[in-house]
Amino acid sequence: MYTFSKNLKTFAIVLMVLGLVGIAYGFFSAPKDIAEVKQILTEQAHHDGGEHHVTAADHSVADSADHDHHAEHVYGQLKNKPWTALYVGCIFVMLVSVGILVFYAINNAASAGWSPVLFRIMEGLSAYVLPGSIIFFVILVVSVMGGNHLFIWADPAVVEADHLIAGKSGYLNVPFFLIRAVIYLAGWNFYRMYARKQSLALDASGDLTYYKKIFKASAAFLVFFIVTESMASWDWIMSIDTHWYSTLFGWYVFASFFVTAITVIAFVTLYLKNKGYLEYVNTSHIHDLAKFMFGLSIFWTYLWFSQFMLQWYSNIPEEVTYFIFRIQEYNLPFFGMLVLNFLLPLLLLINTDFKRLTWIVVMAGTCIIAGHYIDFFMMIAPGTVGGSWFIGVPEIASLMFFIGLFIYVGFSAIAKAPLLAKNNPLIEESKHFHY
Repeated sequence: MYTFSKNLKTFAIVLMVLGLVGIAYGFFSAPKDIAEVKQILTEQAHHDGGEHHVTAADHSVADSADHDHHAEHVYGQLKNKPWTALYVGCIFVMLVSVGILVFYAINNAASAGWSPVLFRIMEGLSAYVLPGSIIFFVILVVSVMGGNHLFIWADPAVVEADHLIAGKSGYLNVPFFLIRAVIYLAGWNFYRMYARKQSLALDASGDLTYYKKIFKASAAFLVFFIVTESMASWDWIMSIDTHWYSTLFGWYVFASFFVTAITVIAFVTLYLKNKGYLEYVNTSHIHDLAKFMFGLSIFWTYLWFSQFMLQWYSNIPEEVTYFIFRIQEYNLPFFGMLVLNFLLPLLLLINTDFKRLTWIVVMAGTCIIAGHYIDFFMMIAPGTVGGSWFIGVPEIASLMFFIGLFIYVGFSAIAKAPLLAKNNPLIEESKHFHY
């Protein structure tokens, strides 16, 4: 049995406390009125080479005839900034835990022989899906009920003035949006709790009926997930840029959080192995996790390129504007995430022997986690804060809080059951997995 160490628990709590302080600072430091924004704009207009961008139209703002209108626009963006930081951190960590659950389901449905020694890690870390879903749903409710302006389609005044958004109101309306969210989140949580219960029952009794139940539930869950994940990505991310759409978007979002999820599994496996647990985990298991990290990084890049190049080449204004704005206003993170998510994992993990080296896997994994957080930030922030972006205290603090909560919930769940699923019929194959 694993015992949740005092040091790790303290570390998780410290992350949560510091995160909450930073989140509070983000909301406290947001401008209180338009007069404050006008002062900020005036200072920035006279400050050459400033670090903070305000908007693409920020040229001689003080002299602009529509200064008041512009200030009101920027005021809305800056009020959205702490909410965006909170939203990005929340959805990113929650979807990573969902990705861990999906990887668990895939291995069960495929009757994979290499991975059962890692099942308890996946079961434990996916426990975060429940608290993560609750927090995320609360943020969604606050967002569409007027607590912020992340989803412009939830504002009746915007819908009335925009015929394109009005044309989507049959799907993008508050009641239906929240009902869909409940269905997605409830379905994912139901599978997690059901599979965990059957897994523990199999461990206690050795009755293979429970194994068959997990197999059937995993197959059904994957069908449910592949539909709901695409719809959730449309609802929770793509609808922020309400005019824009991509038919690849569901797969793109999935690839982003799924490769991060497998990276997290690899990190926790290496951590527990280093602490003297997981005696049956060997370098072949680490190698296979690293293969998934490598392969899915290539898959993500393929989807990124396909989505970007097709829309860029077609040059249809309502499509290509999405990328033009990001290249102009988010140039460094837009291209930087390609280095973190593709180039560095490719170079670090392409060699078979490198996939067995802990320090290489950790280096590549760190790039992947950081790069895909930036990816989520890039998908969400341009539609909520426009050019008024900066990855500062609120953004880092939000990520710290949710990572701290993830560690606390995940490792608490891991400590509640033996680390080896001893009665799984494939456990012997997994214990002696070498190649």
